[in-house]
Amino acid sequence: MARLARLAIAGQAHHLIQRGNNGQAIFVDDEDRRAYLSALRDAASAHRVAVHAYVLMDNHVHLLATPASAEGLSRMMQALGRRYVSAFNRRHARTGTLWEGRFRGAVIESERYFLTCMRYIESNPVRSGLALHAADYEWSSHAHHAGQRSDPLLTDHALFWSLGNTPFDRQSAYKALSEQPLPSDVVQLLTSSALKGWGLGSAEFLQRVSEEAGRRASPRSRGRPRKQGRPVQPGS
Repeated sequence: MARLARLAIAGQAHHLIQRGNNGQAIFVDDEDRRAYLSALRDAASAHRVAVHAYVLMDNHVHLLATPASAEGLSRMMQALGRRYVSAFNRRHARTGTLWEGRFRGAVIESERYFLTCMRYIESNPVRSGLALHAADYEWSSHAHHAGQRSDPLLTDHALFWSLGNTPFDRQSAYKALSEQPLPSDVVQLLTSSALKGWGLGSAEFLQRVSEEAGRRASPRSRGRPRKQGRPVQPGS
């Protein structure tokens, strides 16, 4: 069965996941992490992708980003991969692939899931036991949104700006949101949609995405279609 084309929509937020091959580390130290973020910033700028949130884990990365064109995400990730993997292999005297296949991703309905997805991404180190609080982990976008530093990689989304009229109001509101743990079913939903490549949102949103992309935006219902029997004749 042919693989479905990647679901990517211009002007819409997407949750991306990229993992190391066979679960291997994609960052050995902080120099690698700085190199990745530098390459990501250049690739995002070159291909007109707004990056809203990120977290760098040892063996995978999460991004929340909006492309200006449907091709922008793939082009950004290809450029990022060429530059980062080449530098990583040179630095660590290795050869071959670093990624577990192509990156995974889901287009999300921003009004329903954008801020939740930001929290999901930035709380990943907490769920993984690497930090007690999102603010304790250096390699994510949380410090930017909490007002601890300004990150030149990031473009604030309109929904983040809607949290308050001033930077202080927005940062305070977001910190309060971040202190609320996400329900496990929401975590599973965000993870599953990105790994499987389906859209995440209301039925109306998924229908619009499907029409624009020219492919299904959600999986078909399980089970076989119900067969229609012949009409029952009177007296039979």
